[in-house]
Formats: sequence, C-alpha cells, structure tokens
Amino acid sequence: MTRILLGISASAAVAKAADLASKLRGAGHEVSAVLTPNAAELISPQLLEALTGQPAHVHEYGPGRRFAMDHIDLARRTELLLIAPATADLIGLLAGGLAPNLLTTLSLAVPAGVPRVLIPAMNPHMFAQPAVQRNLATLASDGWRVEQPDVGEVACGDEGPGRFLETAEVLERLGDLLRA
Repeated sequence: MTRILLGISASAAVAKAADLASKLRGAGHEVSAVLTPNAAELISPQLLEALTGQPAHVHEYGPGRRFAMDHIDLARRTELLLIAPATADLIGLLAGGLAPNLLTTLSLAVPAGVPRVLIPAMNPHMFAQPAVQRNLATLASDGWRVEQPDVGEVACGDEGPGRFLETAEVLERLGDLLRA
C-alpha cells in the first residue's frame, strides 16, 4: 500500500483523474486528492472523497482546513506525489517555484526522496509551446518524473500530443512506484 497525494489541476481530463483515484484505491493504495481551486470548479471534491475514502483538499486557509499547516502535514505523510492532470499553468508555477495554492505549496514541501510524478494533459498546441517544454525540462532536471501524454484527440477536438493517458496506462507506468 502506497500513500498517494493525487494532485488535480483544472483540465478537461478531471474525469479521468477521478477514475484514476478510484482505481488506485481499488488496488489498495491510500489516495488523498488535492485540487487546485480551478479544478474544484470542474469536479466536486466531495466526489473525490467518495471515490478515495479520504478527505479532498482545495484550500490551505479557511474553514475547510484540516491541519495547522496543511501543506506540511500532507507533504510529510505522502509516499508518492502524483499530479494528474498537470496543466500548462500548473507546470509553469511548479517550474518557477511559485506557490499560490495548496497543491503548489505542498509540492514544494514534499521531502527529498519522495517520488514526484507529473502527467501532463492539455491542448496539443499548448503542449508544443517552447515555454511548456522548457518548464517540463526544468521539472525533470529538478527530479520530477514527467510522463509523456498520449497522442490523440483532446476535448476541444484538436489532435496530437497532450491527451491524458488512459487509467490502465498510468497504472502501468507507475508500477515501479506502487507498493503492494
């Protein structure tokens, strides 16, 4: 059993993130979802709580907080930080070391040695942008494991690299990081 923080940013792929959360839990892992505020506009944190059996986190401050310092407490308890889907915006924030929300803040607080994995999902034209590719390369050089997205049709109808991986493919790629 691996304790996983599943970071979810605002992408049309949030539905696949919910399926991923469910499948990870079904495989015996402890999954806690951490959503960006924009992601929480696309998918209900309550749904993710139902799928994972764990609290879903969106804000570091305010009445919904659960710990004195959520970003530190969540980061300390994780054995794998998996951000899926990772949007161009979130990738840019992480590459720049910026932390305007709970997900980016806890990403900076994850202890050395804890695997950090990004699974990008975005429009192919966005994915191809030099800035996005530069940010992904920066994150890879900083120790993040960056999985390449699928190639195919995305939600807007464009085709190319940027499509979120199918759940089975994510699980296969993460196999070396998931303990039974």
